[in-house]
Amino acid sequence: MAQGAETTPDSGLRLLAVHAHPDDESSKGAATMASYLADGVQVMVATCTGGERGGIQNPAMAGDAHSLRDMAGARRLEMARAAAILGIEHRWLGFEDSGLPEGDPLPALPFGAFATVPLEQAAAPLVRLVREFRPQVIIAYDEHGGYGHPDHIMAHRVAVEAFQAAGDPERYPGTGTAWQPAKLYYDLAFNQQRFRALHFALVEAGLQSPYAEFIAASQEADPDGSGMPPELHPTTSQVDCGDYFEIRDRALKAHATQVDPEGFFFRVSTDLQRKVWPWEDYSLIESRVATELPERDLFAGLR
Repeated sequence: MAQGAETTPDSGLRLLAVHAHPDDESSKGAATMASYLADGVQVMVATCTGGERGGIQNPAMAGDAHSLRDMAGARRLEMARAAAILGIEHRWLGFEDSGLPEGDPLPALPFGAFATVPLEQAAAPLVRLVREFRPQVIIAYDEHGGYGHPDHIMAHRVAVEAFQAAGDPERYPGTGTAWQPAKLYYDLAFNQQRFRALHFALVEAGLQSPYAEFIAASQEADPDGSGMPPELHPTTSQVDCGDYFEIRDRALKAHATQVDPEGFFFRVSTDLQRKVWPWEDYSLIESRVATELPERDLFAGLR
């Protein structure tokens, strides 16, 4: 720990989740955040970009005049609604959506977009926020960004940079008093064990599984036929948050341009999810406090 960094919380527990676009906070870790808010923890979401290059993904919103004219404005309104549903504090970091490049070869990313910004320039607003909000726990994406989107990969990089740099008073001068977060987690929203558990529960119940193609593809790609190719990081920590799945779903549906209420996210009932997998999953990457694995609390060692 850097000399001169503050280490003693002033009051309560604080969690900061770093996301690439508006809607990511609702599809990844929303029930966790709602459960901690109910427990009296302060929760902040930092959204790196405005999501302005996202297309309309919800067929019911096709032709929506506001979204077609001003996607950035529409997504700001959606984010405000989702934040109100979850009860979180929220901060925009102010970067431009890079879009998801398609084609072979892939085209260059737009000039000045988030994923093209030098790391120290991209991380500075987040370092400032960490020093202002003073979270003990930061949740980020893994090195692949969850699914390879360039903004998700950059969001991973800036979150790790902020975790490592915010406690060093020599780094990022002019961004506030040094504050060292205690724990860094990667969100495992795409946890394969969860997908498999839900898939086989649906099959056993005689119901159609939205995960069938995923399971089949993973089995084809895996020589031993287990359908479980190695993941980047193990699950070390699970938060029991099944009571908050409805809040998660309401927040996700608030992102109406991006989320089809009849789509993938909603094809498994909340009752079955609570029965089979009532957790959200994380991997503890770094901890500056003593803790024992596996964990059921991201603040283990801090309470």
